Amino acid sequence: MAIQTPHHAPEAAVDRADPAHWDARRRSRRGWTITVFLLVLMMISWADKAILGIVAVPLMRELGITPEQFGLLGSAVFVLFGVAQLVAAPIANRISSKWILLVLCLVWSIAQVPVFVFASLPALWFSRLLLGAGEGPLAPITMHAVYKWFPSSKGATPAALASAGVTLGIVVFAPVLAWVAAEFGWKSTFIFLGLIGAVWAAAWFFVGKEGPYTSMRAERQIEGTADAGDADEHTLAVADRKVSYWRSFATPSWLLSVLAAFLAYWTFTVAMTWLPAYFEKVMGMSTQQGGSLIALPAVWGAVATVGLSWLTQVLGARGIRTRYSRGLVLGSAALFSGAMVLAGTMADQPWLAIVCFMFGFGTAPAIFALTYLVVAETTTIGQRGAMLQIGNAILTSGGLLAPAVVGVLIGAASSAAAGYEHAFVLTGAMMLGVGILSMLFINQQRDRRRLGLEA
Repeated sequence: MAIQTPHHAPEAAVDRADPAHWDARRRSRRGWTITVFLLVLMMISWADKAILGIVAVPLMRELGITPEQFGLLGSAVFVLFGVAQLVAAPIANRISSKWILLVLCLVWSIAQVPVFVFASLPALWFSRLLLGAGEGPLAPITMHAVYKWFPSSKGATPAALASAGVTLGIVVFAPVLAWVAAEFGWKSTFIFLGLIGAVWAAAWFFVGKEGPYTSMRAERQIEGTADAGDADEHTLAVADRKVSYWRSFATPSWLLSVLAAFLAYWTFTVAMTWLPAYFEKVMGMSTQQGGSLIALPAVWGAVATVGLSWLTQVLGARGIRTRYSRGLVLGSAALFSGAMVLAGTMADQPWLAIVCFMFGFGTAPAIFALTYLVVAETTTIGQRGAMLQIGNAILTSGGLLAPAVVGVLIGAASSAAAGYEHAFVLTGAMMLGVGILSMLFINQQRDRRRLGLEA
């Protein structure tokens, strides 16, 4: 095979600021730096979401909020979540990810201020709505930005690392926020996160940069695997062709992977919003203990997110089709998550319930990174940013529904313990069911052929 590299251009014509013209080591080093920065951004984002659950009991007591009201407040962050993603979808492929991410971080940092200043239910509503508008487009923009820094065969692990911020943010920040709430009052936790977001934005202004892997053709040129033959040109043309979004949405792989992620988002949002309160009200723990224990499913979630994505990359490197290396792994993770949540509701010892919930609720966020990989296979690189935004807008609506539904179940039950049990059984059963369906019917190779994406 003939070898071509981007360095064959005349020296004067080479743009040294373009990462496509960097040597592989420098490009990889910058790619991993970007990945770590985006990991930290995801951590801050999920700390922002988890903060409400961590301060739930003192907040509800001081402001006189009922479980039903608190459930709606937990859902408030997701009211504009999907809307913001649909607004961002058309511009995701046109505006630099660097600037989109910078603006998003500043928006949700500012969103923390009203809670600290006014400390009222209306202020909380305004803050959570603005927070959702700022955080809605984050995950797909982050994945799109990471994918641009690595060839397709090596993107799963860095994308998983960035996605692990979903859980690592809680691991790192939950004990700190619980301590801040105990020492300085629950209101101080909001301004604390706002300041951290502002610091990240200032650093990102200097570090952020777009990656060079913007199409299959660009990837082959950068990696030195471009071939001038007609067959190879035909393959590139097929891989970079335009595909109707509606046709992609209609594939079983897209539908089931997004449904699995929708229920995974439901599951993890239930944990972040209600599990600390469950530890306090049902298990009799303190605010600091309950807030700190939420780090357990988050720790496992970080391990599962990176571990499962690493597994998909290893299986793919061995030539195993993504139907199995990604689809089957995704379905198995959903099945395991649901089964462990159900097991936690049947456990007769508190420590056993905590362990089951750690695995059940913690495995759910690992499904996000796998879903992004499957969704990316149902379209082209050029359309990937918008496709990820639309898919994410749908899957994150699980976070809109879950806290409110759980609040209603708890408020209507004969006791808090019974209400939590009903909510957890519903959550586990749905996850188990979608896991079985995903294992049986996700098949990216079949769907890519139907879409005309494989020569």
